[in-house]
Amino acid sequence: MEKKPYYISTAIAYTSAKPHIGNTYEIVLADAIARYKRMTGYEVYFQTGTDEHGQKIQERAEAAGISPQQHVDNVAGEVRRIWDLMNTTYDKFVRTTDPMHEKKVQRIFKKLYDQGDIYKGSYKGKYCKPCESFWTDSQLKDGCCPDCGRPVVDAEEEAYFFKMSKYADRLMKHIEEHPEFIQPESRKNEMVNNFLKPGLQDLCVSRTSFSWGIPVDFDPGHVVYVWLDALTNYITFCGYDPDGNHDEHYKKFWPADVHLIGKDIIRFHTIYWPIFLMALGEELPKQVFGHPWLLVGDGKMSKSLGNVIYADDLVRLFGVDAVRYYVLHEMPFGNDGVISYELICERINSELANVLGNLVNRTIAMTKKYFGGVIPAPEAAEPVDEELKSLALALPAAVEKRMSGLHVADAIDEIFTLLRRSNKYIDETMPWALAKDEAKKARLGTVLYNLLESIRFAAVELAPYLPETADKIFAQLNVENKGVESLNSFNGMPVGGSVGEASILFERIDIPKKLTEIEEENAAKNPPAVTFLPDIAFDDFCKVDMTVCKVLACENVKKSEKLLKFQLDDGSGKPRQILSGIAKYYKAEELVGKTVVAVTNLPPRKMMGQESCGMLLSAEKDEKLNLLMLDDGIPAGAKLC
Repeated sequence: MEKKPYYISTAIAYTSAKPHIGNTYEIVLADAIARYKRMTGYEVYFQTGTDEHGQKIQERAEAAGISPQQHVDNVAGEVRRIWDLMNTTYDKFVRTTDPMHEKKVQRIFKKLYDQGDIYKGSYKGKYCKPCESFWTDSQLKDGCCPDCGRPVVDAEEEAYFFKMSKYADRLMKHIEEHPEFIQPESRKNEMVNNFLKPGLQDLCVSRTSFSWGIPVDFDPGHVVYVWLDALTNYITFCGYDPDGNHDEHYKKFWPADVHLIGKDIIRFHTIYWPIFLMALGEELPKQVFGHPWLLVGDGKMSKSLGNVIYADDLVRLFGVDAVRYYVLHEMPFGNDGVISYELICERINSELANVLGNLVNRTIAMTKKYFGGVIPAPEAAEPVDEELKSLALALPAAVEKRMSGLHVADAIDEIFTLLRRSNKYIDETMPWALAKDEAKKARLGTVLYNLLESIRFAAVELAPYLPETADKIFAQLNVENKGVESLNSFNGMPVGGSVGEASILFERIDIPKKLTEIEEENAAKNPPAVTFLPDIAFDDFCKVDMTVCKVLACENVKKSEKLLKFQLDDGSGKPRQILSGIAKYYKAEELVGKTVVAVTNLPPRKMMGQESCGMLLSAEKDEKLNLLMLDDGIPAGAKLC
């Protein structure tokens, strides 16, 4: 019988920096779903990879003194290393710098242009560099990007635009007719109410202010906007051909069954992406699932906040399956989850070491002790056995019901319900007491058989979520019946066979000791972000002359990418010239008329053959220099004191 195809994808990881555990959660979640689908008889295509173009990438590479390609090669390698470390079974790892993808994107862009969906114009408005998103003033939240909350900058450039409004009604109709298309429900309501109903604006789909992107081959100077480039990965690497000559892989697997993405990029995947597909004449994915975030305390992980936790550090501390368990089980379906070292330790102790590990260990140990390791026959059933057996036999259907709606945490709960019931069954039947009476040998054998078989049921269903742990359990059971098809009857343990050797699945953690070790290690690796110079005498500080200045004129210094040349009114009656290395962060014309602060008693020095008489004060944050600016009402020549 031919297997039914199932295509699942993650969002492709942006190659600006190493992915943290919040990013890694998505690939683990996708892997659990993919493994489950394979286990239940599907032919799965699981695609992931990296998104490698855009302004932020170019700026990161320039700051590091390497080429953008070198930068993305480094980060893509790190992403793949972590995905592999987490024991994920993706079928395809894609990179958007792949020449095949770039050529297909160029052909897609030209196709959309030729059919009138893309037109040339100019853009003027607000732009968020971290999100690479354009916004109108009305869309901003407190003057900042509504997605990430960071400041936006004014942007003006020639660009190509996609006619989003042309397809808005058609998309709304599709959402209404396919209520499962956007999940969870809260994400769908957000997209409909915040974007579709107010009306879609045409989307900027090319840029000219940077060069690291796929060139628009019929208009030099333009590169394809990163979201059009990135989103099309779901079809270009699956075998899509812009001329309609799709390969057999595409014909088998498209449309995708689910795009698994973070809730912060739901707009791109549920509005832009389906509209692009409509314009191309292709079917829409069956579902887009916008999963919640994994938070540290009350906030999203951020390198600038210093609260980032990385998957490889967690694996080193706790092991792969413990980390997989935590991120899969502790993330609610529709709400954000919380991660901390203390919570991980608590879950390992209470659930993995106690409920699961202790059950397996003592069941194998009792089988060894009372039957020499030989699996006994279940020949002396009693009514107390029926609840355990019924719960085990109902487990596959219970897990399937949860997984059909992508309620992965709830599916794991179903398995642990059986494990907890098995532990209770031990307390009810008291094998150690039965072992004291030779006349109850058959009953003891039945109890242990029921426990071994219940553990086998749990191990089979655990395999998609904790694959290494499931394999260890199978080894201790010494059983070959590992498939879900073996769960139709409660007789999968071979009577007369021998169990394997008992071993500890998860060591209990001394939580205070572990947390102290982690704190000391983090302190050694991450010294305080803010450092201070040695104390100086107050009289020495008073020698620094800090003067309020007005910017009379500002221009770029020829042959320098860093320097701006300022002509300043310092209150003395004649202009003061200062050169400052902030050209990367400000446009010269934006600074004219601003009120700044300069150190005015430094000796003149030559920079690029020109004299600089002083230094402008600025602050550094997140690899960006921010010029210190004061209220325009403060007069030139005023002193900071």
